[in-house]
Amino acid sequence: MTLRAAFQMDPIENLVIRGDSSFALMLEAQRRGHELLYYLPGDLENQIQAFVDHYNHRRYHESLGNLTPADVYFRRDTAIIKRREKIKKRTFEKRRLDHQSQAA
Repeated sequence: MTLRAAFQMDPIENLVIRGDSSFALMLEAQRRGHELLYYLPGDLENQIQAFVDHYNHRRYHESLGNLTPADVYFRRDTAIIKRREKIKKRTFEKRRLDHQSQAA
């Protein structure tokens, strides 16, 4: 069974191979045919920050009425819901008029 293993390490150019346990584990995993990935601590921090930003500011949550947590936290939720209701009302009215004109 092939595995995918990720290792957090210092930059490879700074690596002191002698006595580095992560490097020894990577060599053994590679010998066994596993897929190896490595990342720097800063890479992980950047990815976590990007996820948190997406989760809080871009991802709509059904449990929050299809708002983002930031919308609720900063109390923009009421204005957003009112704006959506206006759009919905205009859309229904336009569809009703279009339907009436096509039926006539």
